[in-house]
Order: sequence, then C-alpha cells, then structure tokens
Amino acid sequence: VQLVDSGGGLVQPGGSLRLSCVASGFAFDNYAMGWFRQAPGQEREGVAGIDSRGHTIYTDSVQGRFTISRDNDKTTVDLEMNSLKPEDTAMYYCAAMEDYRGSPSLSGGQFDYWGQGTQVTVSS
Repeated sequence: VQLVDSGGGLVQPGGSLRLSCVASGFAFDNYAMGWFRQAPGQEREGVAGIDSRGHTIYTDSVQGRFTISRDNDKTTVDLEMNSLKPEDTAMYYCAAMEDYRGSPSLSGGQFDYWGQGTQVTVSS
C-alpha cells in the first residue's frame, strides 16, 4: 500500500494550491479518502473527506475555500485550496479508510493508510 502526497509549497495569503495524492496497492474504489493537516505544536486536524461514492465533508474553517475530489480511474485524490490564510500553514497528509460506513470521515483514528505529507506554508 502506498499513498504519495505532492503539491505543497509556499504561497502568499489569498493564493491557491492544489494537493494531489496517488494511491496504490489497495482497492481504491472501495475506500474513503481524507486530507488531514498538522501544524507544529498542534493536534492533527481532519480537513476534508470523500467517501467511495463521492460524498464530501469539510471542517468548518475550510468550508467554501477547499474542495476535495477523487478520480477512481487514476486512483488519485486532490485537494484544491483557495483563499489561503496563514493559519492554513501545516503539513498536509492524505489518508485512506475502507468505506464500511458509506460516508466520509474527518476522524483520523478511522483511517488505515497515510501518505508521507506535503508542506503548505502561507506567508507574505
């Protein structure tokens, strides 16, 4: 099983980034996916989730600014981030969980597999 995160970088406040995660080694179609983040000294936070049918969920602080999407043919999950703020600065991780519940999740403890992370820094 492998999840490879990419797309992070340094961006000015108000800017945009698109994170991508390529998955392999498991039945991607049957898995819910999520993006999580962790800033130094803070707990890991669920940012966005998408279930196997494409239903999505977002934490309140990113609602309307971030969009999660998946491509089952390419086994990828992306996170489009717009109107970025300094408080969005963190290491971002994608994660996968077998979709027993049939609904998206932001609870990290439910996820089985994790990417290596990609750093997002929002600063002027």
